[in-house]
Amino acid sequence: MTTNYDADVAIIGYGPTGLVGAMTLASKGASVVAFERDKDIYARARAVTVNDWTMRIFQDLGIDDRIEKVIEPQRALRWVTYDGQEVMRVVHPPSELGTRNTKPRFYNIYQPTMEAELRACAAELDGLEVRYGAEVVGVEELADGVRVTSRDTATGEESSVVVRYVIGADGGSSPTRKMLGIAMRGETIDTQWIVIDCKVKRWWPDRDFLTFWTDAERPVVDIALSAGNHRWEIPLKPGECEADFESSAEVWPLLAALGVTEDDVEIHQHAFYRHHALGAETWRRGRVFLAGDACHLMPPWAGAGMQTGMRDAHNLGWKLARVLRGELDDAWLDTYEAERRPNADFYTDLAIGLGRVIKQEATPEELAAMNAVPENTVTPFEPPLIAPPVLVAGWLNGTQGDASVIGRMLPQPIAGDAVGRMARLDDLLGDDFVLLGADVDPASVLTDEERAAWDALGARYVTIRPQSAYTQGPDELVDLEGVLLAWLGRYGVQVAAVRPDRFVAAADKSGLATPTL
Repeated sequence: MTTNYDADVAIIGYGPTGLVGAMTLASKGASVVAFERDKDIYARARAVTVNDWTMRIFQDLGIDDRIEKVIEPQRALRWVTYDGQEVMRVVHPPSELGTRNTKPRFYNIYQPTMEAELRACAAELDGLEVRYGAEVVGVEELADGVRVTSRDTATGEESSVVVRYVIGADGGSSPTRKMLGIAMRGETIDTQWIVIDCKVKRWWPDRDFLTFWTDAERPVVDIALSAGNHRWEIPLKPGECEADFESSAEVWPLLAALGVTEDDVEIHQHAFYRHHALGAETWRRGRVFLAGDACHLMPPWAGAGMQTGMRDAHNLGWKLARVLRGELDDAWLDTYEAERRPNADFYTDLAIGLGRVIKQEATPEELAAMNAVPENTVTPFEPPLIAPPVLVAGWLNGTQGDASVIGRMLPQPIAGDAVGRMARLDDLLGDDFVLLGADVDPASVLTDEERAAWDALGARYVTIRPQSAYTQGPDELVDLEGVLLAWLGRYGVQVAAVRPDRFVAAADKSGLATPTL
């Protein structure tokens, strides 16, 4: 049996997915070694946006304030034709339901800048070693660990480490996935797109809209990035190729067709790519996991590719850290793919549907369905692109649906604790499983068996009091804005069991037994 581990977890690939995985694990006490072939951050901006779910992950890592300084609020989405007709608009509501903690729902980013700040944050963590210029050439599972072999790209020298688990976050071409023999299924769309990144020289009307120019022949993505950057993504027509756009001189006519001139922007780079809708057959082989583009590739229309990878890494990271500490059984790791694959599939399908709108392929019936409010809607309806996240499978107990709290992410207003401190809810709840009672002690609602199971997970029992009441003990919070009690009441629940990632796992309405694995 292996007894000498060089680290708990090896992460292959140190882009946004690998970074979030490394930081999640290291911040929760695991030792991590990360392998990255390229020392420099990829210079082109690929992802263009993050939303409040991703920012909540950054909050869990203690870095959201730093990231917020290098990104900018996004105003809204709109779909317009070249003659100025607006096909559809989605205005972003604030992230929070309360008033004191109102944050943007979406942000524009400039990926190289945000990624540099993520690396700077990660460099401050203990227990995290990053090996730049190291290309992983071997992943061998052992009886109780994994041997990872890497090659120094400068010297060609090979070396190995032995770890307990591996996360392959090495992109769409993932050598890790190929070494595991895991196939990708789906399609690559043949159309080639040109991505034009520019520096803004002056503001123009409604620049802060994320605009999709819908057109059957030449649809365009027109998006403000942070730090004075702007991007256009434009498909090449049949007969056009990369050689037709060797320099900015050949690119300018594409922007001129949109009314953009050299008075507005300066082109600083352009590149080409194709869209994919692909998913791996499995996201796990033994002690090796795939995350991000290594296990799913989607078109860009939903702005969710990078974010989906970061959410993968956070979901796996908080569970894996607890398994390594002996707090959770290894079987918990099977919930990773069960929870994350449906979410990746959802955003892939959403992106494909939005792409049909942009390319004017969507029928009137499809457009109506995208804007329709479902019947029997309990919560104020928000379109899927901006709606709060919901888990549809995994470590959950109870039926789901529009009228159910199960699988929903808890809102995060400002709350007060029993001694008068006011802070964001997540900061007051800590890194725990928590049972929240709506003006009732949640432990009093549990059976002895239920209490024992939640105690085994180290759960806290927290009563939420209205602002008009006195607190009666140390494990109580005050709902300063009436957000939490109203939210629980909307779903008819008195007690909700909340996971460390703030998703509701169980509630008294459908049973407070701990979910089965």
